[in-house]
Amino acid sequence: MLDDNQDILDIVKEILLYEQFEVKIISDSKNFIATLINYRPDLIILDYKLNGPNGDDICRQIKTDSRFCDIPVIICSAYLNNDDILACGCDATIAKPFGLEELLDKVNGLVCS
Repeated sequence: MLDDNQDILDIVKEILLYEQFEVKIISDSKNFIATLINYRPDLIILDYKLNGPNGDDICRQIKTDSRFCDIPVIICSAYLNNDDILACGCDATIAKPFGLEELLDKVNGLVCS
């Protein structure tokens, strides 16, 4: 998960760990692609509003890279009415603030399908 809010990262990490997922959290988008290369996740959760490139820009980069294009991407945002979010190729969106049950439903739907 990539988010620049440490509180959100900590909460989501704890919930996903409790549900037996392996979790890698990062708060800086600068080395995100290097993290993907080294970690190769089954799912990516991105915040939309980040310091640096926005989540939709990162999602486009992921979805156009043959090494990562098959990895499902969820974008979390308080700005879901922004057309850029839907046009970036993400597999799902979650409105902030989000409920933990909604998060788990989206994660399970993309990872376990």
